[in-house]
Amino acid sequence: MAKLGRGWLVAASVTAVLVYTIDATVANIALPYMQGSLQASQDQAAWILTSYIVASAVCTPLAGYLATRYGIGRVLVISVGLFTLASVLCGLATSLAQMVVFRALQGGMGASLVPLSQVLLLKAYPPALHGRANALWGMGVLVGPILGPSLGGWLTEFYGWRWAFLINLPVGIVSVLGLLATMPKDEPDKTRRFDRMGFLWLSAAVGILQLGLDRGHGQNWFQSTEIIVEFALAGLAFYLFVVHSMTHRSPFIPLKLFADRNFVLAMGISFCMGFLIVTPAALLPQFLQQVQGYPVLTAGLMMASRGVGAIITTIWLGQNAMKFDTRWLAGFGMCVTAVSMVMFMQMYVDTPAWWPMLGAFIQGVAISFLFLPVTNMAYATLPPHLRTDGGATASLCRNIGSSVGLSWIFAQVLDGAQRNRAYMTEHLSAFDTQHWLGLTPALERVGGMAPNGAVDPSTLAAVIGPEMARQAAAIGYDNGFAIMAFATLLALPLVLLMKPPKRL
Repeated sequence: MAKLGRGWLVAASVTAVLVYTIDATVANIALPYMQGSLQASQDQAAWILTSYIVASAVCTPLAGYLATRYGIGRVLVISVGLFTLASVLCGLATSLAQMVVFRALQGGMGASLVPLSQVLLLKAYPPALHGRANALWGMGVLVGPILGPSLGGWLTEFYGWRWAFLINLPVGIVSVLGLLATMPKDEPDKTRRFDRMGFLWLSAAVGILQLGLDRGHGQNWFQSTEIIVEFALAGLAFYLFVVHSMTHRSPFIPLKLFADRNFVLAMGISFCMGFLIVTPAALLPQFLQQVQGYPVLTAGLMMASRGVGAIITTIWLGQNAMKFDTRWLAGFGMCVTAVSMVMFMQMYVDTPAWWPMLGAFIQGVAISFLFLPVTNMAYATLPPHLRTDGGATASLCRNIGSSVGLSWIFAQVLDGAQRNRAYMTEHLSAFDTQHWLGLTPALERVGGMAPNGAVDPSTLAAVIGPEMARQAAAIGYDNGFAIMAFATLLALPLVLLMKPPKRL
């Protein structure tokens, strides 16, 4: 097939990334509908999400070896094809067991799409245009998790949850055909040997850690023997992976990666970025729905401002990033991310809609300033033959960061809400007006307040329960955003230690 221009390669690669990153969140919205259709309990339905995440985490580090051994283009085309097939199977599933298996296949086949599409674009562009290539690739990575809830909510509400998966069929076909028509020639290294034990130890560490993080809150974390055992086994598997890698002639992850200061720092920042990109994207829609009472579709559309901010900034950075010291661009992104978290900390049950939309827009701008310069610096000093393994390793760190962040922050939000509700219950009395003053409009609507300001205790009890839960949850969410703001500032020094690429 005749080769087309570079623009078509970009379109095909970004489409592949976009489909994968959208599907990472699209099922979150459709899960209650899937639960009823597949006759699953809430705990059983959670495995639909867990199977995707665990399979993706386990298969991500394998992408580097496969691309080096068989060629980036070939592996990428096969991955997109199998991911599309798995998506169709998910849309046709008739039982919970089928859905869990097909979602695991979807996650495993899609794990290589993000790192390999980036490396493919870096190969297609000269070093002077790597900033632009990373900006184009970054659109798919940044915008996908933002579009997922909106697209999933719209498809589920108007067409049914199965279309949240079936929609991938035409997009996947277009991406496969585009990649076949535009891929540059590959030179696979057929001499590279597969480190089977290294892969098994790393897969065990990542898979068991993800399982423990997913089940932690439901099992009350370290008060559960199961969670203690899972974290201990994950730590042991990772220790054995490190020991094996230090003594093996051809380790699964090349040790030369860790001789590059920029890449090592980028791994730490990638972990933080997974925390800072994915966690707010999951936290804010839930705040809008559970605390402020917005419908799911409205909450998803309000989150679209985050994508608008990311796209605008990504386009600008693609043209101008290499003209500035990328350390200061990334540092600015860190600081503005903290500002957006502080804005989210100010939200309450009656905060007007424009405030979270503005905060989400600012966060989209900040994340682009952080994500793209760090990506440029990570590859600036990395030899070309290590980029495939580097991309897979960085993606793995980002995935683990998002998993740890989601589990930790959601646990803090729920625990904070419970503590605050208990405190409110202890200090609330029908005769203590300063504590229920904010409920006056609700009490007046149901006739529970006398003209002299006295409150009927039975009416107060009926009104106070749901309202107190909302108020306590709002404080819990505010605490979660405060933790993320603090963590952002703690990660700032890592950016300043990196070595910037040469300016143009």
